[in-house]
Amino acid sequence: MRRRQEKIGKVTSNKMQKTVVVTVERQIIHPLYKRVVRQSHKFLAHDEKGQCQVGDWVRIQETRPLSARKRWRILKIISRAYPVAGGSESSS
Repeated sequence: MRRRQEKIGKVTSNKMQKTVVVTVERQIIHPLYKRVVRQSHKFLAHDEKGQCQVGDWVRIQETRPLSARKRWRILKIISRAYPVAGGSESSS
């Protein structure tokens, strides 16, 4: 049996129920220009407890199809995003 893929990425959206969008970035060498190019890919991942926040770094693992586009699940939250102080209040 094949080992399941794992990726590390940043949570960019958590507006769905039990689902988060994880953006995984990687760097490749451009075949013609020989420059480092940054590529990103978005994955829909299952978050059963709804504990991921935008900005968290997470490890995701490949799993069976859970919906039309969701084929990944959250394994572990590596680091939390810092909470933003203040909010929408104006200081004047």
